[in-house]
Amino acid sequence: MAGLALSNTLAAIDTAVVLVLLYRGSDETDLLTTKNIVVLSLIIVGGAIGGSALGGWIVFRPLRWYATGEPPTPAQRRAALLMSVRETGVHIFIWTTGGVLFIIANLDAGPNVITMIALAVLFGGSATACMGYLVTERTLRPVIAAAMSPDLTCSPTPGVHSRLMITWLLCSALPTSAIAFIVIAKFAGFIIPSTAQTEVPIVLLTAVSLIAGFRATRLVSRSVSDPVVEVGAAMGAVETGRIDTRVDVYDSSEIGRLQTGFNKMVAGLAERERLRDLFGRHVGHDVARRAIEQDALLSGDVRNAAVLFIDLVGSTSLAATQPPDAVAAVLNDFFRIVVAAVDDHHGLINKFEGDAALAIFGAPLAVDDSAGAALSTARRLQKDLRVLHGVDFGIGVSAGKVFAGNIGAENRYEYTVIGDPVNEAARLTDLAKSRDGRVLAAQVAVDEADRSEADHWQPCGSTVLRGRTASTEYFEPV
Repeated sequence: MAGLALSNTLAAIDTAVVLVLLYRGSDETDLLTTKNIVVLSLIIVGGAIGGSALGGWIVFRPLRWYATGEPPTPAQRRAALLMSVRETGVHIFIWTTGGVLFIIANLDAGPNVITMIALAVLFGGSATACMGYLVTERTLRPVIAAAMSPDLTCSPTPGVHSRLMITWLLCSALPTSAIAFIVIAKFAGFIIPSTAQTEVPIVLLTAVSLIAGFRATRLVSRSVSDPVVEVGAAMGAVETGRIDTRVDVYDSSEIGRLQTGFNKMVAGLAERERLRDLFGRHVGHDVARRAIEQDALLSGDVRNAAVLFIDLVGSTSLAATQPPDAVAAVLNDFFRIVVAAVDDHHGLINKFEGDAALAIFGAPLAVDDSAGAALSTARRLQKDLRVLHGVDFGIGVSAGKVFAGNIGAENRYEYTVIGDPVNEAARLTDLAKSRDGRVLAAQVAVDEADRSEADHWQPCGSTVLRGRTASTEYFEPV
């Protein structure tokens, strides 16, 4: 408020000096009288005090919510957004009142002087009001940011085009028109006496135009460039993966819509990433990535892959003797270890089936040694699962040609693998539950694995598994 009051005071003094100089030594009238000095002093002091009080009342009264940290009501939001406009109205009111009082004090000076006073007040008041609007808008930026509503659709403040026009009016139109008017009026002998010394007023108006123009242009350029720079910096942060980045919204014009649009866009990206993460947790990140990148529907291919099947022993009796939440806790601890081991060997948990899990190695992403990865995972689980008290299990591993792709209908499908290795792994799991090591692997898996992994396995028998006609040679860890 103090800065605006000082700006008003200097503008009033400048306007008065120009008026006095234009009529100094004139035969028609001389405005530099004791009466006018007293009247101008009272107007300037009264305007400064009254303007500060009225401006403070307009600004601070609606901002009690901001001081207390409370959320604003819709009416308080709109009042905050209109403060710059209302503060501009205070400047116009002060200048209009002061101009009327000064005209009343000089009614006997003649119509020419009264007209000149009115024009001077119009020019000076318009320039001061424009500058006051730009200063107030920038000063109240934190308040406007707190008052902005995400769903605000109205635009009570001038946009970029209007601000540029205000700057043109302040920096170019008003001072140029004032200078041109002084020259033309003196030349025509209309309003301004032909004997008036216009050089000093013109130089004074030019100096004020340069100073005010620099300040106004700087303010309006910053009002546009600052939010654009902030949005640009925020976009750079989003590019680096910081999708929680937001920008403050402190404008209800096109700039505010740009800021709001950016925040909504980033919120959409964050929501999409959250859904993608949830999707990946449900179907596996590799499957989710494949679905997003390829937009696959009912499609797949036949490929060589390894399959690991693991089943918890005694889950039925566990469910019958323990509360459901206790059973869920046991299963979560069990599968947490399974998922960690499979992920470390670049496998995919294709599905959880109650107390069992199916892991795939080599689909949907190819693995250099899919059979070796499955066998290594089985040996690790044999050790890691022993730390769970009262938990028993069986693990079966097989390898070979499988169909890997989406199975279902166009509006509901899932990624899975189909083939003899899947069935063989499941049957070996049942057989493994009766073995001391609790882990069995089909010979085909050991044969396909690299020698470094195959050396950790030894043959331990053969049998015709349920649902099959040929005998299966199976191995267990050394």
